[in-house]
Amino acid sequence: MENEVVILTEAASLQIKEMMKHNEEEGALLRVAIKGGGCSGLSYGMGFDHEVKEDDLHFEQHGIQIIVDKESAPALKGTKIDFKQSMMGGGFTIDNPNAIASCGCGSSFKTATNTGTPEEC
Repeated sequence: MENEVVILTEAASLQIKEMMKHNEEEGALLRVAIKGGGCSGLSYGMGFDHEVKEDDLHFEQHGIQIIVDKESAPALKGTKIDFKQSMMGGGFTIDNPNAIASCGCGSSFKTATNTGTPEEC
C-alpha cells in the first residue's frame, strides 16, 4: 500500500479502461507524473506507457497497472484521480493533498517543497 502514490476511483478506472480499448492500448500501463510548467509551476501528466523504468513505482488498482516515477511521487502522494460526468461532458478530476496553490483550471499546482517554474496562462 505504501507504493500506491495515487488513488484511482472506480469511475476513473472504468474511463481509463475504455480509453485503452478505444486507443488499442489494452495491457498498457498508466503513467502518472508531474512536470514543470503551467500557471502555478507544476502540471499533471497521464498517459499510456509500455515499460516500467528502473526508478518507477509500480502498483495496480481496479485492474489498471499504474506507474509513477520516483521524482514525481512525493508531490503526488495521496492524490485521488476521479472521473466526473456532467451534462456538458466529462473529465478527470485530481485532488492532491500536497497542493498549496493551484490555477483556476485545476491542471497546474505547486507544493510547499516544489514550486516548479510558472508559465503564462
